[in-house]
Amino acid sequence: MHPDGLQNVASDRQLGRKEHTENFPVALKLLPAAHRESLHAVYGYARTVDELGDSYAGDRKAALRAFAIDLDRIWTDGEPEHPVLRRLRPIVRQHDLPADPFHHLIQANLQDQTVTRYRTFEDLIGYCRLSADPVGRMVLGVFDVHDPETERLSDLVCTALQLVEHWQDVAEDRRAGRIYLPQADLATYGVAETDLDQGKATQELRDLMTFETARAEKMLDDGATIVGRLHGWARISVAGFVAGGQATVRALRCTGGDVLAQQAQPSKLDTVRLLVRAVAR
Repeated sequence: MHPDGLQNVASDRQLGRKEHTENFPVALKLLPAAHRESLHAVYGYARTVDELGDSYAGDRKAALRAFAIDLDRIWTDGEPEHPVLRRLRPIVRQHDLPADPFHHLIQANLQDQTVTRYRTFEDLIGYCRLSADPVGRMVLGVFDVHDPETERLSDLVCTALQLVEHWQDVAEDRRAGRIYLPQADLATYGVAETDLDQGKATQELRDLMTFETARAEKMLDDGATIVGRLHGWARISVAGFVAGGQATVRALRCTGGDVLAQQAQPSKLDTVRLLVRAVAR
């Protein structure tokens, strides 16, 4: 399958629109142009992989595998065929970014094609290690940050961001045939899968969402100390991710756990305030 033939992958303009709907400022306008370009290239890659896994009209597994083959050309003497990968190639070369995080995102989307439930919270965290943590490693990489403790804190932040996004999208994911709420937690709180089909959450589901939100918030708070380890533009950029997650947690709290009847949409102003607070610390 030729990568340029993947007609259902979002265009640059569509990717730009999607970027503005994210919970965190992917490339803050105040960053220098070179850093903005690097982050846009990473974001474009991540979104394209997600589009192949979620929206491609043909054989999604085949499309993802074809994209992985094209991706590998970045680390060889070949030239990628897909425009998103051609844009990414000089960023990878400039910062000597490893291939594994990029391939992990593809693995996560391949997993989405066959795995629609997670038995335990630990199983879900294992998925987040493929679907979320690699993005943080890429972001640190474009700022040439590689120390293990900073990467560990980044993983905590990214997993927490993935979790709160799942909790925002419980109804949407259910319509797509996926449930990210751990099966063990559903059983503990007495929530049936069919409860997720309703227009309003039961009290049991509200209690479960309150629990899951608090658990993600604790992980985010634990990882937020990463900001104090960074300097310059890296500090500001990563603080934006942390602030976006914190604002989303606040939005989830405002629903009272009823994520079916209410959209947990974080306030942009709240995100900016939290960003300033994180950097000031």
